[in-house]
Amino acid sequence: MRRSLELLLNTALFVIVLAMATPSLAQPSREIDILIRHGRIIDGTGNPEFTGDVAVNGDKIVMVGRQLNVNAKRVIDANGLIVAPGFIDIHSHSDNLLFEDGSAQSKIRQGVTTEVLGEGESAGPNKGSRQSTANTSDRNAPWPTLGAYFSAVERSGISVNVASYVGLNNIWQSAMGTSFDRPSPDQFEQMKRTLDEAMNDGALGLSSYLMMPPGSLATLDDLVELCKVVAKHGGIYSSHIRTEGVGVVDAVKEAISVGERAGVPVDIIHMKIADEKLWGQMSQLVALVSEARSRGVNVQANVYPYTRGNNNLSSIIPPWAHEGGSAKMLERLRDPEQRKRIKQDVLQGVDGWYNHYTAVGGDWSRMQVAAENRFKGLTMDRVMALRTASKNNVDLLDEMFDFLLEEGGSVSTVFAHHTEADMNLALSQSWCSIGSDGSAYAIEGPLRRGNPHPRSFGTFPRVLGEYVRQRSLLSLEDAVRKMTSLNATKIGLMDRGILRSQMAADITLFDPAKVKDLATYTEPFQYSEGITYVLVNGTIVLDKSKHTGATPGRALKR
Repeated sequence: MRRSLELLLNTALFVIVLAMATPSLAQPSREIDILIRHGRIIDGTGNPEFTGDVAVNGDKIVMVGRQLNVNAKRVIDANGLIVAPGFIDIHSHSDNLLFEDGSAQSKIRQGVTTEVLGEGESAGPNKGSRQSTANTSDRNAPWPTLGAYFSAVERSGISVNVASYVGLNNIWQSAMGTSFDRPSPDQFEQMKRTLDEAMNDGALGLSSYLMMPPGSLATLDDLVELCKVVAKHGGIYSSHIRTEGVGVVDAVKEAISVGERAGVPVDIIHMKIADEKLWGQMSQLVALVSEARSRGVNVQANVYPYTRGNNNLSSIIPPWAHEGGSAKMLERLRDPEQRKRIKQDVLQGVDGWYNHYTAVGGDWSRMQVAAENRFKGLTMDRVMALRTASKNNVDLLDEMFDFLLEEGGSVSTVFAHHTEADMNLALSQSWCSIGSDGSAYAIEGPLRRGNPHPRSFGTFPRVLGEYVRQRSLLSLEDAVRKMTSLNATKIGLMDRGILRSQMAADITLFDPAKVKDLATYTEPFQYSEGITYVLVNGTIVLDKSKHTGATPGRALKR
């Protein structure tokens, strides 16, 4: 009798537990907003896919299961499609473009639901001399604080969520302006106060661009002290390291040291070997990061799936010539004696400076104009040929200097400076996530301009089509993890990046057999294929591959 009673109780308990764990056994209690049915669910954790349903109500996921018995206002038939968390672009430059067109076409059509902004420079804070030099399209800018930017971009109406680091350039120039002098103790304390304010405004952490001033003026000790402020807020240090060429090993060691000494997580921005003299040595960087992680240092990295990078032609000008800003640099280029010194430094290098010219072997054909001018889309060897056709005995560096003078000191340029093998080795590491280093452009309207890097249109579909389906470098589950939960966890967005009940309803659906990038270096204005639905905060923004015009995006603060 006792055994029968125990069996009865155990059976009853099993039925109760099963009913709680399996939503399909429950009767529908109310109508929800959206039901995604019969999809191949990849939840973002790296776990194997399963066929099932996702229920969305308001801006939250309310249920995920193999067969949900619920009524919905809208049912999306996801048969044959992958249902994944919305992709988080850990490295984006859409800060100002979103004010021109908040629909974020080239990113939404890649499945991106959150843009992470700020690389050395962020939309705010703009204090001191930065107040008059900040460049933005919003009539209320420059934003004195990062919080003011968040408010402005939300008011403007955006299709994607945005989050942001605070840039080291902003922090440094808030106290130092365009001076290259060392900060006094009082000035450094001012930097720390400005950083603290930005963290209170919701910054994810501190980002640095250490290749060029003003970021390059900061020493290792400076970075450690600033990151101790970040650590108090539970933030992260994201770094475009000091050099990606000769000296790259030391540059990675420096990033690791900042994390170890300041007690902050570190994310190395688009880790690469970007100098032909060092190609094939990515294994050294992987070993450095892996060894640091083995002793408890939280250091990770991200990459974009291309072998060319985007910078400015002015990056060929040595750092000292940038003091005082662009106007002063142009003055130096006009001065014969200073121009002679600049040329010598370009050819011979400067200690600690990443020299884009020598990184590509002085090969003008490996530089492509991405700016909106008469040479857009042309490689620099063709530009030089056109510019010098009627001239004799022209020094090509002098011609490049003249080109910069004509363009006001700025020419966006794509440099072919790293290899597929090195990039693949980084991409395949478990701690390496995906970021575009691109911006939210469009194939028509005001945001069809220049000749942008194709990563602005194709990064995430390229990973899924090229490196998952075609090359099998990554499994589909791991690729999705690198685009979702890995990025979310890095930056502390704990309610996104995984398909789970009560998480934010940022969801991307794509066809794994068709997803691919179409944008190229010469024809970048092409949207990717195979992304079929995108939900941002529970609102459908991409519906059967067509943008709905919805703008449910929010500013996400740490």
